[in-house]
Amino acid sequence: MCAAETRPLAVITGGSRGLGFETAKALALKGFDIALIAKDSVRLTEAAETIRTHAASSSQSPAPHISTFTCDLENPQLVRELIDSLTQSLPTPALLILAHGVMSEKMSKTLRTNDAEWRRVMAINLDSVFQLVNGIAPAMADARNGRVIIFSACLGRMSGPGNAGGLAPYRISKAGVNALVRNLAHETGLGARGFLVDAICPNHSRTDMGGPDAPRSAEEGAATAVWLATRSFNSAGTTDAEKVTGVLWEDHQIVPW
Repeated sequence: MCAAETRPLAVITGGSRGLGFETAKALALKGFDIALIAKDSVRLTEAAETIRTHAASSSQSPAPHISTFTCDLENPQLVRELIDSLTQSLPTPALLILAHGVMSEKMSKTLRTNDAEWRRVMAINLDSVFQLVNGIAPAMADARNGRVIIFSACLGRMSGPGNAGGLAPYRISKAGVNALVRNLAHETGLGARGFLVDAICPNHSRTDMGGPDAPRSAEEGAATAVWLATRSFNSAGTTDAEKVTGVLWEDHQIVPW
């Protein structure tokens, strides 16, 4: 087996820009091959080339292999076709990082949201998350060596500002993501079987969704995901960072659901 084949694989959605792109760029430097998923094929190709160039400038050896998969994650049939293509063409990933998502319309309160807006946000933010986890993660769990990291949001929390009014489809979709993460973690042994699953709140970052005036860079927003992907884990450890999975993280700290 050649050296290039020994690099673990990270599958990353939303990989053409923002948080997904910054996560992929960082993990390419930490020894991972990358499979990028995004809707825009042109931006996806450009992102892959940027990551390759960045890795080359850092003298990565062997160079990371970057593969790309174009998919509209709003369409459940296309998501299943994507899963089939990915699982048939690539090895079982070590990481599945879901960084895609959309914001709901500004005035999308529960009593003002129409069916189309509700369905659009739920399809992308929650349904496709379920499909990707359901289709890709079983082999990771069977291998007892996999981590699922999902970009959620503090607006999906039941506590604090959480889902306390406005942007209803977005907040509720993220509450669903949080519930999925917690439930899956308990189903798979809370890390004792070598399979980890966590949600993160990246906070307000400068992305297409967050806008140019957000206080954090996309790189800063991605930092906790990169840390979760590479942290040492031992379910018998002494600190939360060592032993806890199945929770919502913000800046390397657990925040209440």
